[in-house]
Amino acid sequence: MRRAIKLLFTSLFLTAAVVSLISLFPFASAKTQIDFKRDIEPIFAASCYQCHGAKKAAGQLRLDGKAAAMKGGFSGAVIQPGNSKASILLKRILGEGGEARMPMGADPLTAEQIELIRQWIDQGAVWLETDGVTGRNSDGANELPKHWAYVKPVRPILPQIKNSAWVRNPIDAFVMARLEKEGLTPSPEASKETLLRRVYLDLIGLPPSVKEIDEFLADKSPDAYEKVVDRLLSNPHYGERWARPWLDLARYADSNGYEKDNLRVMWKYRDWVINALNADLPFDQFTIEQIAGDMLPNATIDQKIATGFHRNTQLNTEGGVDPEAARYEVMVDRVNTTATVWLGTTLGCAQCHNHKYDPFSLRDYYKLYSFFDNSTYQIRGSAAFDSVAYEPTLELPTPEQELKRKELNDQIAKLETTLKTQTPQLDSAQAEWEKDILAEPAKWTMLDPTEFKSAGGATLTKLDDKSLLASGKDPEFDEYVIKAKLPLPLAKLSALRIEAMPDKSLPRGGPGRDLYGNFILSTIEVSANDQPLRFTDGGWDDGLSRIDAKSFFNYEMLNVSDRPRGWLINAMNDETRMMRQAAFALDKPFSANQDGKPVELTIRLRFLAGGLCQSIGRLRLSATDSEMPLKLVNVPAALKLAMAKPAANRTEKEKRDLAAHFRNTTPLLKAERDRLKELQDSSRNLGIVTALVLQEKPGYDRPSTWVRERGNFYSHGEKVYAGIPASLPPLPENAPANRLGLARWLVDESNPLTARVTVNRFWEQFFGRGIVETSEDFGTQSSPPSHPELLDWLAVELMSEGMTGRKDDGKKSQSKAWSMKKIHWLIVTSATYRQDSSVNPQSDDPYNRLLARGPRFRVEAEMIRDLSLSASGLLSRKIGGPSVMPSQPEGVWRNPYSSEKWTVSKGEDRYRRGLYTFLRRTSPYPAMMTFDATSREQCTVRRIRTNTPLQSLTLLNDEASMEMARALAKRMFLEIEGDVKARLNYGFRLCTGRHAKPAELDRLAALYAQQLTNYKASPKTADQLLKGENRELPAPELAAWTLVANVLLNLDETLTKQ
Repeated sequence: MRRAIKLLFTSLFLTAAVVSLISLFPFASAKTQIDFKRDIEPIFAASCYQCHGAKKAAGQLRLDGKAAAMKGGFSGAVIQPGNSKASILLKRILGEGGEARMPMGADPLTAEQIELIRQWIDQGAVWLETDGVTGRNSDGANELPKHWAYVKPVRPILPQIKNSAWVRNPIDAFVMARLEKEGLTPSPEASKETLLRRVYLDLIGLPPSVKEIDEFLADKSPDAYEKVVDRLLSNPHYGERWARPWLDLARYADSNGYEKDNLRVMWKYRDWVINALNADLPFDQFTIEQIAGDMLPNATIDQKIATGFHRNTQLNTEGGVDPEAARYEVMVDRVNTTATVWLGTTLGCAQCHNHKYDPFSLRDYYKLYSFFDNSTYQIRGSAAFDSVAYEPTLELPTPEQELKRKELNDQIAKLETTLKTQTPQLDSAQAEWEKDILAEPAKWTMLDPTEFKSAGGATLTKLDDKSLLASGKDPEFDEYVIKAKLPLPLAKLSALRIEAMPDKSLPRGGPGRDLYGNFILSTIEVSANDQPLRFTDGGWDDGLSRIDAKSFFNYEMLNVSDRPRGWLINAMNDETRMMRQAAFALDKPFSANQDGKPVELTIRLRFLAGGLCQSIGRLRLSATDSEMPLKLVNVPAALKLAMAKPAANRTEKEKRDLAAHFRNTTPLLKAERDRLKELQDSSRNLGIVTALVLQEKPGYDRPSTWVRERGNFYSHGEKVYAGIPASLPPLPENAPANRLGLARWLVDESNPLTARVTVNRFWEQFFGRGIVETSEDFGTQSSPPSHPELLDWLAVELMSEGMTGRKDDGKKSQSKAWSMKKIHWLIVTSATYRQDSSVNPQSDDPYNRLLARGPRFRVEAEMIRDLSLSASGLLSRKIGGPSVMPSQPEGVWRNPYSSEKWTVSKGEDRYRRGLYTFLRRTSPYPAMMTFDATSREQCTVRRIRTNTPLQSLTLLNDEASMEMARALAKRMFLEIEGDVKARLNYGFRLCTGRHAKPAELDRLAALYAQQLTNYKASPKTADQLLKGENRELPAPELAAWTLVANVLLNLDETLTKQ
């Protein structure tokens, strides 16, 4: 029998292989007409364009365009239409004639590819080349046949089928027609328990309770299932479940992304999505409000919040980034995301060149880009280093908050006026203050280094002014070890000073050694006669961060992520390179001589930033016995340069800056400054919610931009104006050429893509695979639709009004055009959806593309959390609000650019649905990432499901999983009276939605008994598992129940929709 099965599978495999070869390689028939676009261009693009394309034309030959290819290169014409034997192209790819075989330096073309090229040439080398704009061929004659997705869908006639009794709605007619064509039969309807759990998970993302299951089983009415569907579509959790895939498309996150990944407030947009879905906002309006809600007449607050869709882009706030170039990347993301979400198009391929497969040109790309390049923004920050292009933030105060804020702002304005006003009294005080600061350097005594070396191999040279100049090797990490004796006239040591000095030998004049003359001093350690000295305070007169005494003094780097930021300077803004100073104060003064002998200091300066050589290029050390040693560094370095000038020689800006700094530090205005800070803190602490929104620039000019040659922001080509790709229908009549016009075009009935793309994504959520499997790409390289007529029927149905759902009297209700709930209702009430999902091992359709059975696949990451929370009884059903932080492993959020901490939420917020988990792009929630969630750095249309051992390990060992297991264990014991098996069956039903079979109960009972024995023998182990939680039963019993609950929550059936 086993041999027979093996032979059967071998036969099936060989048959499938032959069929695949026939479908893949049309050369098998000499009469097959070779299509350049389909058969030849992909070969050229993959193997030839790198050397013979737009970027490089080796031998003056290009193969990326008809005219250039037919002209040939240095060797003359390489293609002789109708005569492959005489064509140099074929000889070179065969390696004939003593020449190197092409493609150079890569694997040769396969025999199949060569045969395709041979036949193409012999058939006349027909090359119908579109211009990427009009869709016409290179001869300017007839239009080429359009790809199916670019043709407007029309409602198809329902097919004639034999098994019409199976059909519940038109969906089934199309599915049955395909099944009958393939000689397949549908599966029987799933059991009521299975079907109920399936539709609950699909419509609200939560499992039915045991009570709801029992009520459904007891309802014998013929429309019992339809009543459940209607109730679920009205359930407020529906919006949460369907918001999850939309937020992947919208790339929703709670942080900016990139290296700094600072946090942002975005949850109002998430709430808008949930509310819109619950209200069944028609998809056309759902689209318009997200693309251009701010541009609608008398736009509401909610419509403005909706534009957060395109504020979900990443925001690069890293130092040294050109803000306009960074904004260009934001615009590119908006174009690509719009094309992906609504058009199912890989338009991003046209950012640098004409699309190689689909009819979209480089000009098309930037015409679409122009729609988005007309929103307001403001450059804030230092123009040379840390400036960022910020877009508007909408504040959403309550009436009470608005009243209080106005009161505070009035007081703040008065104080700010006072603090900005220079009086004669302040002028006099400032003059004395300047004298005092200018006298400070005289209180310091320079140290004369006696020994000095670089642990990283750099060369340190002592100059005449007792400074040390670094040269030679540029190590990634370094440590300067410097020895010097304290001068005897110095009675005591209270602080040390480092002067970081410019020098012509350093990059851009220094004072640092990195490419820009910057440095990062990570830590300092000093000993006197080999006895460590303790510093408690310090500072610098120029730096990008304040000193963190705990990490800066006597610091040991344990690993790369522990690097302290330290003294970091940005010299790129210097008009001329200037000296910086840092001073570090001891906890108590140290005697400068011991028994009349000078004290030897050993000073270790560590540079641990890594990457570039970021050590100080030239430095000088000084000591002081001053009781106020930090006064020297309380004035910024640039202001000290201005202060050193006579007052008459200072520029107006220098005068203003000096006066402003004095007013911000003088004791004369301390009371006003303290009161201002108090009021500002009160204003910030009002808790006013904000939302990131889009806002169009004022004016009526048609938006425009420059084509970026090869996608390079700095390479401006021709100027283009906002417009639709030429291969698609134009803007509707009277539609403005702006974002609002674009939004209306996206959902115009003439657009062939939006409705198809949208219903395909719906289908994918229900069945695990779209009718078009490549749901992100409907272009010529996409997977063909498994049921093309069904796809078109659903698309037209989405755009049409119809009868669906049910009123209280049991009759169907009228649904709006573009109703998402209508399509969901049609799908889940179809016979296709209601089939049993058991797999037939002998089926020729293992992936269920033909839909001969119901859907069966593991649920998404967020739903896994929700299922466990629901089964354990911990789930909070609160809807909306800020993101929350459930428990996760320590240290995941460690970020050298941020002091933000993952603070586990309290109360019910600890147990919110996965949708609300705080998402930081560089540190997404680990358990969800294990189950294929996304970091939302880019638009994600479909998550690829994986199965790995780490997933089971996470569910068995993660602390959040164990917490849910302990709660489920208590439910099993406390909510059911009876024996062990009765409790086990209850837990099984909570997790899977069905009763356990006798054999399953026996195995679970044996597991419980085994664990109970183990924990009774080792009570300490039980205590460790339970983490001291409140116990309603002895620790060994609760621990045993916890292990059983842990297994139940990890069952494949618990995690699978079937």
